[in-house]
Amino acid sequence: MQIYSISLNEGKMKKYICKRLGIAVLMLLGVTMIIFAIIRLQPGNPFLMMVQFDTDPAFMEQKLQEIGYYDPLPIQYGKWLLRALHFDLGYSIQYNAPVANLIADRFGNTLLLALTSFAISTVIAIGIGVLSALYPNSIMDRIMTLLAFIGVSIPVFFFGLLMIKVLGYDLKLLPFSGIETIGKHYEGMARAKDIAKHLVLPALTSALTQTASLVRYTRASLLETVSEDYIKTAMAKGLTRKQAIIRHGMKNAKLAIITVLCNRIPDLLSGALIVETIFVWPGIGMLNYQAILKQDYPMIMGITLMIAVIVIICNLAADLLYSAADPRIRCEE
Repeated sequence: MQIYSISLNEGKMKKYICKRLGIAVLMLLGVTMIIFAIIRLQPGNPFLMMVQFDTDPAFMEQKLQEIGYYDPLPIQYGKWLLRALHFDLGYSIQYNAPVANLIADRFGNTLLLALTSFAISTVIAIGIGVLSALYPNSIMDRIMTLLAFIGVSIPVFFFGLLMIKVLGYDLKLLPFSGIETIGKHYEGMARAKDIAKHLVLPALTSALTQTASLVRYTRASLLETVSEDYIKTAMAKGLTRKQAIIRHGMKNAKLAIITVLCNRIPDLLSGALIVETIFVWPGIGMLNYQAILKQDYPMIMGITLMIAVIVIICNLAADLLYSAADPRIRCEE
């Protein structure tokens, strides 16, 4: 009987995973259609940036015919999607280099910034959220709630400029531009320390603006579980309120926390444009900003597609973590 129950649960899990994968593939297909249509329907000819002003118009027209610029939109989409499946995202108009290579070169810098911000904000937010739930309506809880509302209200660019003004210009504690010191050629640990110093300000700017929303979610989820009967039962069995919340309340609040954490990774990547532009951090955000200024459509499409894929993967990861954290979810499918 136990073996039958295990095999039944495994079957439901496989069915749940396959269903979520199918939905993810359909979402990705729809996103690629929208991205391609929006970019291709932009007015003007992006290839004008690649030629000289005295180029023969007849020669230009011939080349546009050869690359299929005047093909119907569905045919252009099919060719682009086929190339994208082979990781061929075209050539950058601005850099005259493969888009995939340029994104790969910059992605590591953005990932370093995003993961550092994610780690800082997660540790701070969950710690503050748990303390606020343990001591609701206390002075500390009210101060933290007020700071969280302020953090949600302050735009990231204003906070970044404030950090540059105070810690960069006034106190001169940290560098606030680029990823490495210009003119220096550090190696080994010296280079790692130099990058770490340049990482502090953009990481803190991105992390503290993200911390506020996670604090509110953690606090609200835990306060909602405090009034549940199982918390009262645990306390009746001898556990203190603090022990009951940490042991049992956190387990039931984890679904809401998983949602926020999984959605924050793509938010950090897509929101990197502002942070990276402010701190001149050579990542995907800066690359995308430059591509927009130069009307580099292949680059814009490649970066947008990459972010869309990451968003869908994070949503899929959240669904799978839901099913692992609460088996009832996959049983309801």
